Order: sequence, then structure tokens, then C-alpha cells
Amino acid sequence: MLRILPYRFPKPAAALLLTAAVCACGQDANVHLARVVPAAPGTVALTAPQPAPRAVSAPSALVANVAMLARQFDGRVGIAVRSIERGWSVDTGGDQLLPQQSVSKLWVAMTVLDYRDRGRLRLTDPVTLYRDDITLFHQPIAALIKGDQGYPTTVGELLQRALTMSDNTANDRLLRYVGGPNAVRDFIQRKGLGDIRFGPGERLLQSQTAGLVWQPSYAFGNGFALARNRLPRADRVAAFERYVADPPDGAAPMAIAGALARLKRGDLLSPESTRYLIGTMESSHTGKQRMRGAVPPGWSFGHKTGTGQDLAGRTAGYNDVGLLMAPDGSSYAIAIMIGDTPRPIPARQALMQAVVASVVANHRG
Repeated sequence: MLRILPYRFPKPAAALLLTAAVCACGQDANVHLARVVPAAPGTVALTAPQPAPRAVSAPSALVANVAMLARQFDGRVGIAVRSIERGWSVDTGGDQLLPQQSVSKLWVAMTVLDYRDRGRLRLTDPVTLYRDDITLFHQPIAALIKGDQGYPTTVGELLQRALTMSDNTANDRLLRYVGGPNAVRDFIQRKGLGDIRFGPGERLLQSQTAGLVWQPSYAFGNGFALARNRLPRADRVAAFERYVADPPDGAAPMAIAGALARLKRGDLLSPESTRYLIGTMESSHTGKQRMRGAVPPGWSFGHKTGTGQDLAGRTAGYNDVGLLMAPDGSSYAIAIMIGDTPRPIPARQALMQAVVASVVANHRG
């Protein structure tokens, strides 16, 4: 029988875990051996990264639990768990391309830090934000942009805001600072990260999802919401369905878990940038009741969330991906991506917490 650690989870998460624990069959989950893709030729390593671990079998109870949790959930969901030290991985639906939404801020951050590692920028470089930089949805920094003088800041502050607050304006300004979406796509390809797409930026992505063509006026007041509400319902539904079926920012949970594992092993960035990024992820303020809600005392967790638009009770993209570190130093890369679901937010959070609880319960120090 699966042993559950003495940690109190919210009732929905606990119920999911207990249901999964009695499942003795894991045939609906795929177990993959870890495969590390080498960095592109010409990449300068400032220190030797940790070698890829020799894969062992994943815990059978975890395989069964992941399959059960995904099967019981109403919606398109992909779950991937990778043991960074032991080399095993478990997934269900982990190969499908699901909307990332703000999870994609991770790739912008890695591109920025890769530029830093190559001497192309410094975190102290000055940047000024103006009203023309304002984007959509969650953007606390927009309130700091005053008049024609703008808001003077730095690359480092924008990076902190993008990762810990999921600030869209901060992220989009960083994206332009490094050369736009193609710079991020080049990083993903050069590092061999696999099935991870990068979209056109917040404004265009959200407009396309809603069935709109971007206009600068959408960035102010309720401009975007008003324009979206004026669209015929059929047009909005068609645009929503196109996005869910083939998201321009789609990524496979297995690819994201693999990228996070390589980040933790020091295979993507310099040691200093690796520590900086993981530390910043650990200080994130978002998604406290997603995976973080099931992290026990003594464990560490760094993550990035992502949330898409709602339409008729459905949400296109409700995600959490991150690194879970045990007190003994063992670590896991986890990606949980809900591509399309009518389930309420507490049920989504319960799924995420149940996956983390199962990883913790099956940890072998």
C-alpha cells in the first residue's frame, strides 16, 4: 500500500491521492527513460555540468497514481515527472503540445541569462518602460509608468517581476530587449529542448486566442475586454478551438520536465545564472495553491505558472511546472499542464497537489 507522509493536504487533493493509491495498474501511463540532449556545438561551458544519471525504474505506485489522476480529470491534461538524480521519468499525455501561456516566460528568462553568460548584456543594464510597452492582463509594473518620462528600471528587475509576479509587460519588454520571439526560438533549438514552441508575444497571442487583430488601444482600460465582448460568439468559439487544437505556444510536458532537469544539472546556463534562475523561481509569488500547496516542510520548490483565457466555463491553459527538491538533496522536475478543461479551479489545484503528494510519498532518499 502507498505510504502517505504526515502532511495535511486540502481535502480535494487528499481524496485524489487516496483514490490513486489503491490503483494497482499503471498501464495508462508511459514510463520513459531519461534522455539528455547535448548542448549545441560551440556552446561554451563555464564548468562541467553534472552527467546524465543512469536511469532506473520509476516507482510503480507513482506510475499508477499519475495514470489514475489524469484519467479521472475532465479535460486535456499532460503530466510529466522526472527524477533528476535517478534518471527515470513518468508521464501520461506528456507528448502532446499543450498551451503554455506564462510558462513560456521561463524560455525568455533563460534566453536573457544565456545572453548574460555570453557577455551580451548585464542584469544591471538600464531599461525605461513607456506607455507603448504596456501589454495585457496581469502587469503590476504598468502602474509605475508615469507620463512621458516612463519608468526607469533594469534588466534584472524586469526579470524578477516576470518570473515572480508573472508580469506580462515586464516579460514582453525583456523579449524585445533580446531580439524578439526568434531569439527565444533560437535558444530553444540551440539547446535542443525538444517539443517546445514559443509564441508571438503576449499581445498577438492573446488577440489571436480571442479572435481579434491586435490594436494598441486594447492595452488601456478595458479596451481588450470590450473588443472581445463585441465579437460574435461563434467567432470567439472558433478562435478558442483553433488555439486549443494547435497552440502557437504549445509545449509537451515531457520536454518541459526534461529542460528543467537539464537546468538543474547545469547543462543550460552558467553556474551563476543557474543558481539565479532557480532561486528566483523559488521566490515566485504566483500559484500558491497549485503544486506549491502540497510541498511539505523541509522541501524546496521553484516554479512557473501559466493561465489562459476563459470562454463558456472552459480555460485554455492552466499550468504549473517546476523543480521539487527533497531535504536529502534529491530533486524532481515536474510539469502539469491542463490544456482545456471545464473543471473549476479547486479541482485543477487538487490535481496538481495530488501529483506532488504522490512524488513525495514515493521519494526514496
